[in-house]
Amino acid sequence: MKRTVSLLALLALLVVGCAGFAAEETGPQGADTKQAAGAPPAAGTPAENVPVLTPEEKAEKEARKACKIKICDILATKNPVGDDVSCDIVKTWRGEDIVKMLGGKIDWPWGNATCQSKLELKRAPLAKAMSEAAYTIALPSQKVRCTLAQKDKGEPYVVEIAMAPKVTFKDGKASEGSVNWGEASAPLLIYPLIYAGTGLDNSTNVLGPDVVTMVNEFATKKCAEVKTELPGTKPN
Repeated sequence: MKRTVSLLALLALLVVGCAGFAAEETGPQGADTKQAAGAPPAAGTPAENVPVLTPEEKAEKEARKACKIKICDILATKNPVGDDVSCDIVKTWRGEDIVKMLGGKIDWPWGNATCQSKLELKRAPLAKAMSEAAYTIALPSQKVRCTLAQKDKGEPYVVEIAMAPKVTFKDGKASEGSVNWGEASAPLLIYPLIYAGTGLDNSTNVLGPDVVTMVNEFATKKCAEVKTELPGTKPN
């Protein structure tokens, strides 16, 4: 069951609004897990231990950054008038990074995991969540598709699952959250675990605190990283 909840948490990272970006740059305990090709390693970090992004990972990251700027601009300006957010998000976790994220306490039986989703966010609710004393955002059902590579040779496992996240804000900060899992499809070997895990989370909201943490981290730390690139905050 712990393995199932961990897998669900990885899926939730992608689609819970800001959550796909909350873990983009850092792994466990905030340690950097990825670095752009050509960038110098952090002080005291052996160059050979700094992973270099593949062309595919670099493209994914740039697309996520563009979407992050759209969302952060709305959060910063609190302006309900303008375009809604619609982004195609793809995120690849390397197998070794997933192991680090799980802290070595739970076995990860697969290799890399690549998840993708169409993220749809209405502008007005995002602005109201930042400007009103209390506000709840209920996202429409969104489907995530994850491909889990096998460590040995063989076709990857494909998992598709729907979710309709809900986040309650108080004074501009997330205070409550839930994933609200929907229908899922997965190989027979995995499906019973997914079915049991989603049922558990829907009834007990075990991932709710994680949703709150990820959303707040995105709205503060991650948005601060692109503060100078937000179009709504630049002088005319």
